[in-house]
Amino acid sequence: MHGLATESVHEQLHDQRFDDHIADINRHCDALRELRPGTEVPYVDPIHNAEEARVVSLFSNTGAAPASGFIEPGDQEAATRMLGIQWQLGLRPEYVMPWNVHPWFTPGQANGKLAPEQIGAGLKPLLRLLALVPRASALVAHGTEAHKLAALLLKTENPLLWRRGFKTYKVRSLSGRGFAGSPEKQAQWLDEMQQAYADSMARCGLPRRGQ
Repeated sequence: MHGLATESVHEQLHDQRFDDHIADINRHCDALRELRPGTEVPYVDPIHNAEEARVVSLFSNTGAAPASGFIEPGDQEAATRMLGIQWQLGLRPEYVMPWNVHPWFTPGQANGKLAPEQIGAGLKPLLRLLALVPRASALVAHGTEAHKLAALLLKTENPLLWRRGFKTYKVRSLSGRGFAGSPEKQAQWLDEMQQAYADSMARCGLPRRGQ
């Protein structure tokens, strides 16, 4: 029954991917897929909201395309960690916009470590995304590839960035080699992620849980 329920939820979310609050983002995903026939470009889950989003979560998507068809922070443990951070802070999903460094996946294959040209190819799609989330003024970059793309973004000196007082934060990936370490180290990295999201919330005027 649990499997059927999960499948039903996924189908429902898939049917809602072009609802008004997220339609422009997912049309952007479709356009990227059309640029590279034969690739997969996951959609953004409709629990997110283009008009309300204040913070972009940028993931170093070195794994395979998620089975859900939606952008995910990594494996199931990564998703659990991300949800834990958001719950502790009271950061609701409509205020967050997830995105991948390299939006494209080859079906059935993991992306692996992204080459510089793959990271660079993600710059225009990221700039287009930022244009579609007009209230976003912070980006939390998870992992090495995301750090590199964040640096490329700042080098553009795009007027959009200074008009919004845009700030980027560099933290660890939520899973894989980037999160491999002792329990003490992992706790430290999670705390650093939480601090990055907490600071981005403060910059955007979002109250934390309990405030």
